[in-house]
Amino acid sequence: MDNNIISPENLVYTKPKLMNDTPMHYCPGCSHGVVHKLVAEVIEEMGMEEKTVGVCPVGCAVFAYRYLDIDWQEAAHGRAPAVATAIKRLWPDRLVFTYQGDGDLACIGTCETIHALNRGENIVVIFINNAIYGMTGGQMAPTTLMGQKTSTCPYGRQPDLHGYPLKITEIAAQLEGTTYVTRQSVETVAAIRQTKKAIRKAFELSMEGKGSSLVEVVSTCNSGWKLSPVKANEWMKENMFKFYPKGTLKDTSEK
Repeated sequence: MDNNIISPENLVYTKPKLMNDTPMHYCPGCSHGVVHKLVAEVIEEMGMEEKTVGVCPVGCAVFAYRYLDIDWQEAAHGRAPAVATAIKRLWPDRLVFTYQGDGDLACIGTCETIHALNRGENIVVIFINNAIYGMTGGQMAPTTLMGQKTSTCPYGRQPDLHGYPLKITEIAAQLEGTTYVTRQSVETVAAIRQTKKAIRKAFELSMEGKGSSLVEVVSTCNSGWKLSPVKANEWMKENMFKFYPKGTLKDTSEK
């Protein structure tokens, strides 16, 4: 008997069908790959393969279109919510989401993010927060923690010089147009499952026309942080979760 042959009854896990075989450019230990997988799984389970449009701007996720076999639209740096707004208004029957890093969403695209969410556009914003500009050299981002060292604040972020970290998800929860705002992570199996549920709920609310949803995923950037993947997860738990506590900040669908 060939031990390499797996019978259907013994199969417990497979790669999502929407995930292409293209090798990922993300660093080993990066959270992006896990979130990509979750997005692919949710789209498949919802049967929305032919009716989904993802929008990815500049940043670590700029090549997201290589990995998920759905329709994609590239956007200028920070402009993904504006592009997603146009797509959803033209094609209201489509599932439209953006996939953005913290430098792109919370700094360069602050205007587009806030106003799209405040208008209640029926889009989903997936927000990867690793507290750094991961793609362009490890610079300080709006989400960089106080005292955290980056290539542009090598002695640590200081309030009098750099200002304070921006809690974009808390801001989003205060906007009238948002219906579902949550903060999750993907460092454990339990956390991954919870994040998948959050993405699924956000997608469903979007298709029900309930308004804007934002799913923040507190993530690691072990290359930018100069840590191993294991140490990066530990640092995230010890530092990131204190300032960016996990949980659902707003859910009007429960009312």
